[in-house]
Amino acid sequence: MYKRLVAVACASILFAGCASVPLEDDATTNQAKAFNPPSKGHAGLYIYRSGALGGALKKDVWVDGECVGETAPDVFFYKEVAGNQAHQVSTESEFSPNVLSVATKSGENYFIKQYIKLGVFVGGAGLEEMNAEEAKKTIQKLKMAKQGHCSQ
Repeated sequence: MYKRLVAVACASILFAGCASVPLEDDATTNQAKAFNPPSKGHAGLYIYRSGALGGALKKDVWVDGECVGETAPDVFFYKEVAGNQAHQVSTESEFSPNVLSVATKSGENYFIKQYIKLGVFVGGAGLEEMNAEEAKKTIQKLKMAKQGHCSQ
């Protein structure tokens, strides 16, 4: 009986109504979706989350310990960072570790997917660097979230 109750609770969290976060205006979003090279001496980070899995969950994302924002399904962020160095992208999660190191080169864009992890207790998140062409196709369908809104 207890296992059944846990399973129902997990399924409810996974497929419940979608969380929402503050969004950027259309002009800002369209400019980011042009995938232009970052400014001189910088690299661009596209951090995105797509799909309905964990729709009711919001998850914070940080770059080098600084809040980028809170994700929800089908949103992305664009952040410029110093080029030619490694950066730590991390996400809020009940499972650890949740840090991805990205070695950047100036003038390049990098694409990082945040995904929801399944487990006995739903709510974990992970990060992985993605192929640019695949990521660009996905990001074209997403909305851009405003930066700087983290829950922690």
